[in-house]
Amino acid sequence: MTAALSAHELIARHRSTLDQALEAIRTRAYWSPHPEHPKAYGEHGSLDAAAGKAAFDALLGTRLDLGQPGTDDWVGGETSPYGVDLGVTYPHADLDVLLPAMKAGQRAWRDAGAEQRAVVCLEILKRVSDRTHEFAHAVMHTSGQAFMMAFQAGGPHAQDRGLEAVAYAYVEQVRTPDNAEWTKPQGKRDPLAMTKQFTPVPRGIALVIGCNTFPTWNGYPGLFASLATGNAVLVKPHPRAVLPLALTVQVAREVLAEAGYDPNLMALAAERPGEGIAKTLATRPEIRIIDYTGSTEFGDWLEANARQAQVYTEKAGVNTVVVHSTADYKGMLSNLAFSLSLYSGQMCTTPQNLLVPREGISTDQGPKSYDEVVADLAKSVDGLLGDDARANALLGAIVTPDVKARLESAAGLGEVALASREITNPDFPGAVVRTPVIVKLDGAKPDAEAAYMSECFGPVSFAVAVDSASDAVELLRRTVREKGAMTVGAYTTAPEVEQDVREACLEEAAQLSLNLTGGVYVNQTAAFSDFHGSGGNPAASAALCDGAFVANRFRVVEVRREA
Repeated sequence: MTAALSAHELIARHRSTLDQALEAIRTRAYWSPHPEHPKAYGEHGSLDAAAGKAAFDALLGTRLDLGQPGTDDWVGGETSPYGVDLGVTYPHADLDVLLPAMKAGQRAWRDAGAEQRAVVCLEILKRVSDRTHEFAHAVMHTSGQAFMMAFQAGGPHAQDRGLEAVAYAYVEQVRTPDNAEWTKPQGKRDPLAMTKQFTPVPRGIALVIGCNTFPTWNGYPGLFASLATGNAVLVKPHPRAVLPLALTVQVAREVLAEAGYDPNLMALAAERPGEGIAKTLATRPEIRIIDYTGSTEFGDWLEANARQAQVYTEKAGVNTVVVHSTADYKGMLSNLAFSLSLYSGQMCTTPQNLLVPREGISTDQGPKSYDEVVADLAKSVDGLLGDDARANALLGAIVTPDVKARLESAAGLGEVALASREITNPDFPGAVVRTPVIVKLDGAKPDAEAAYMSECFGPVSFAVAVDSASDAVELLRRTVREKGAMTVGAYTTAPEVEQDVREACLEEAAQLSLNLTGGVYVNQTAAFSDFHGSGGNPAASAALCDGAFVANRFRVVEVRREA
């Protein structure tokens, strides 16, 4: 295969970015090569806002032909949560044709080496970045995120997570040298001398099972970790969120071919309505790695049944915030209100349970009773979302009827402190937009436990009254141990309470945010610095991103001979 992009050219173009990423994961300091502001795009080949919107509009109603082998049908059916019928169709694959074709290119990709694979991945990310405006509309109209969130989370933040995975993959692969000379003294006899060669080899074909809410942000880490470690990657998007990942596959195939590698190292597995091919794919012997984000039920099924594969899952959890005391009551309420409202709570990191002592909390504004804390939080959410234009920009749209049904039924679980209201989106009248509901529950009552000990995905939170700070910590500990948590938050001015919360999170392996009152929120994590999930509690079997996330996607094979 003739390369239009030489290895030397790719290294010259991207090695400095890789080096900066390696430094960022070492220091954990802030760094990103992908601009967050929409106005930063439009130069050096990237699409500006108008061109990106036009590119997205041009996709609607078209067939996205990826040139994959084994295409036996064309499938589609995505409808935007904003009420737009996308009308895009995608190749449906005959797996008995596609999978062998994907495997055929792995030898040359393996022999390319860690650095070359890394810079090819960075070229893919650069081209995706240049189309961030286009991708933002694709993410918005498949996930229901508001545009600015879709732009940032689906664009630069997702690209950062992909680059982070490439950096970790590179580090782990070059940990072992390519060659070694080994000499063992034998006293008066001649020493034993060996030459040894070490080669990272891929496990096989990796399967990425995409999610509806964050197709790129959750999809890119596994996709790029597997590709950078030498594996071919088959992307099985969520049937309601195909377009962002299909465009990614399209870009990746173009770059691989231009760099002289088999484009079938990356392919798409779209499905017919109701076909449910994830189980079929997950148990195929060719699939050796699986990345999955979604429900606990299917994640547990994968872990139990996809025995031939390394399985990395991000499942459901019950995220908890302990509210004990604060030195910035207004800031605490504002921070929590934003966290509960962002993307209508449809994030795996959104707080669900707020544990508040029933005797109240101490604040810089004096003592506040449990009822006052909950009422003031409700007022803060109301104030944040009181203007419909701002509410639409924060809430986005409800992604599925199931989320809407959970929201509506939550009001019957206890006393409603904040009722959800319907908001009209003037630009998209078909969008279902709802503000959050806050329900008061008594943590001591067994009938309340069924509610707060289950994930209620969406804009639903429970203000759980507990007897004391120690009871709150114990409930936090039990929740993380039994149900898992992607995030934990705590507000306290008491060193002993902070220590107890910290110890609970260390023992149960949950990521903790303390006393957030400014512009950083518990449900946001920064690539290269924050770990998303821990892999140490039931919410996820892996962390995004650490060495463990990439190191078992390849093995090192040794060839040795006498010198």
